[in-house]
Amino acid sequence: MSKEALRYEQLAEELGGLIATGTLRPGDRLPSVRRLSEEQRLSVSTVVQALRRLEDRGLVEARPQSGFFVRHRGLPCSEPCARSTPDSAVAVDVTQRLGRVLQASMQPGVAPLAAALPAPSLLPIAALHRLYSGVARRHPDLLAGSSHAFMDAPALVRQLVRRSLAWGGPLDAAEIVITNSCTEALGLCLRVSTQPGDTVAVESPAYYLMLQLLESLGLKALEIPTDPRTGLSIEAFDLATRQGKVAACLLVPNASNPLGCIMPDEHKRRLARLAAERGVAVIEDDLYGDLFFGAQRPWPIKAFDQTGNVMLCSSFSKSLTPALRIGFVAAGRYRSQVALHKTLSSGATNPITQHVLGEYLESGGYDRHLRTLRRAYEQQVEAMRAAVTRHFPASTRLTQPQGGFVLWVELPEEVDATALHAQALAEGVAFVPGELFSASGMYRNCLRLNCGNPHTPEIEDAVRRLGKLIREGDAREDEQAA
Repeated sequence: MSKEALRYEQLAEELGGLIATGTLRPGDRLPSVRRLSEEQRLSVSTVVQALRRLEDRGLVEARPQSGFFVRHRGLPCSEPCARSTPDSAVAVDVTQRLGRVLQASMQPGVAPLAAALPAPSLLPIAALHRLYSGVARRHPDLLAGSSHAFMDAPALVRQLVRRSLAWGGPLDAAEIVITNSCTEALGLCLRVSTQPGDTVAVESPAYYLMLQLLESLGLKALEIPTDPRTGLSIEAFDLATRQGKVAACLLVPNASNPLGCIMPDEHKRRLARLAAERGVAVIEDDLYGDLFFGAQRPWPIKAFDQTGNVMLCSSFSKSLTPALRIGFVAAGRYRSQVALHKTLSSGATNPITQHVLGEYLESGGYDRHLRTLRRAYEQQVEAMRAAVTRHFPASTRLTQPQGGFVLWVELPEEVDATALHAQALAEGVAFVPGELFSASGMYRNCLRLNCGNPHTPEIEDAVRRLGKLIREGDAREDEQAA
């Protein structure tokens, strides 16, 4: 073995020892290549070889533009598996329970692990303030316009079309409708593609707001098994739609909420083709598409749409601020119907906000902000995963999100997360119980954690307290069994 080889092996062993003893913990960032090179008096290539050796051993992982981090290794079976789902569609009834959970999570002194909201410190609030002032000064006429005459600001539509070039676009400007939020966009799409009593295919687990929309419109949910890495099962979707009983498919293919998975391109292509052939409208929520952790923005299903059957919905609430209340839908062949429903239900989206967003996108500020935000979200998710590993029972299973900022946790089978929620609130900790992500009440031993805040000592302590409650519950179960 050459002297150079011995050097990188020695460095790899030293760093591996620090990881094994817990000096470097899961989620910790290793010193940079340059720093290690200078401190160890080794060449950059030798340091990189050492880090690659640790990567091969599964001890560290490289993150684009961030460096090397200690990998999460603590759980014997770290990821949940896709579950079998009911064969038939069911009526949805989650709104009242969900409302109580979210309201309780907003109480003073409760750790913010429930609602999927970003920390204000991560958002470009000051830049948006300046833009609002400038737009109001330069365009005073916007406050005098009719709420039904000024629907879609051309400058904003142009920027949305330009951004679509990054994922196989461009979108057709004529199919875009600006909405008051992604939620409004999703609701409009459901209205134009379904009738009360129809069946809508959804992911399982599904984002609870989507279930609320189905409930409010009198629609039934057909849960489709969903893999924590690859998303909605195309095979199951194929079987479910063969009889022509499904009117629409509602899903989050990029950084799914709550699983954080990204559907592979080939699956997206197959879904778009199958749905078009069978007359099933596809409504995709691409809210987290810009918040990916990989090297390249994932394409939406819309990029594979050949017939105008896919309606792409999104907004900037998770990347800029929820207070903007602005979203859009690229509605394909449903555009005229969506625009009519939008006009009748809420009129035009705030014209000043449309101008502000258009100028911010045009300036390049959004892309610069996104690069920083994605790194922050990825680090916060990894820090939360590490904290759960430290404090929850060893049999806990975790997703490994590929984007976004939520974490899905599967607890031991005997744990009732809904009962746990009441106990956790008394301890000042909030989360969303898993059964609220299922129309049929599945996932009672699961929960979702918000990772939208920097991982402070207070957040760490909240996870510790939650883990203690779960362990104490396990101990009581063991005593009763004995």
